[in-house]
Amino acid sequence: MRFLPTAEQSDYAGTLHRLLGACELPAAVRAWAGGDPAPGLQVWRKLAGTGLFALPVPEAYDGLGPLPVELALAYGELGRAGMPGPVVETAAAAVLLSSLGDETLAERFLPGLAAGESVATLTLPGGGPYALDAEPATHRFAVSAAGELRLAPGPDRVLASTDPARRLSPPAAGGELLAAGPAVLSAAGTALRWARLLTAAQCLGVGEALLGRTVEYAKQRTQFGTPIGGFQAVKHRLADTLLGLEFARPLVWAAALTLTPRDVAAAKLTAGEAAYRAAMSALQLHGAVGYTEELDLSLWLRKARPLRDAWGSPSECRAEVLR
Repeated sequence: MRFLPTAEQSDYAGTLHRLLGACELPAAVRAWAGGDPAPGLQVWRKLAGTGLFALPVPEAYDGLGPLPVELALAYGELGRAGMPGPVVETAAAAVLLSSLGDETLAERFLPGLAAGESVATLTLPGGGPYALDAEPATHRFAVSAAGELRLAPGPDRVLASTDPARRLSPPAAGGELLAAGPAVLSAAGTALRWARLLTAAQCLGVGEALLGRTVEYAKQRTQFGTPIGGFQAVKHRLADTLLGLEFARPLVWAAALTLTPRDVAAAKLTAGEAAYRAAMSALQLHGAVGYTEELDLSLWLRKARPLRDAWGSPSECRAEVLR
């Protein structure tokens, strides 16, 4: 089994890294959190030009996939850059519609999702009670525990979140009934696995961004006339953070290769916990300045715990692994 990305996959990840690095994302994230999605949607359209949103869509519907390994690499870059918006939900919605076996629905929605012209959010059984970023979403899919897939109307309200850029809404009642039955629940289970995988990849990227910023700060911040990065306790804390992320990485790649529920849950659990520990280390080593909203570090600090719990909390993922 090859456990490293190919040259082509690495080149694609590098393209996304450079594109996102040139987009002034911190300003877009703050605007998104304030209810203005326009700057974030501009970045969304640039990402669409790289074929990102075509990766989970079959070729029959203007897509390039499904390509879970490429998606995992790409979503690691999205996490590292702090990209706002329902990027995971859009990909999971594409997987849901692809797995239904309903050609009419696939032709109706998938080409727009693949081209990045549509933004989707969705709720699934076992995936949490709230829809992410339902306001700017073009399509709001909701699957009930009874196996009904509906196109939900706009949200009635937006709830406060630990991460202000994750705007959560209770799914609105009613809406167009698109499909119902066991096939919907089966497709929802597949979409849930993909959502967990891509969230795990995001967690990995968020953790790496937090570690990188903390290492740079430790080189610059001095105490008693010497950089704090030279203190043994700081070195140990950073090394433990790095080990956690490096341990999670192969689990994410393995999950992308197999897509089995157990492997995906293990990847989500490990990457989520590693990102959360990276956030705690970053906060502690930055000291009081780490609490300030003006510091860009806060944009990643606030993502770590919500992403750890999204699409499968640690306890739910542990239960899946043990099952």
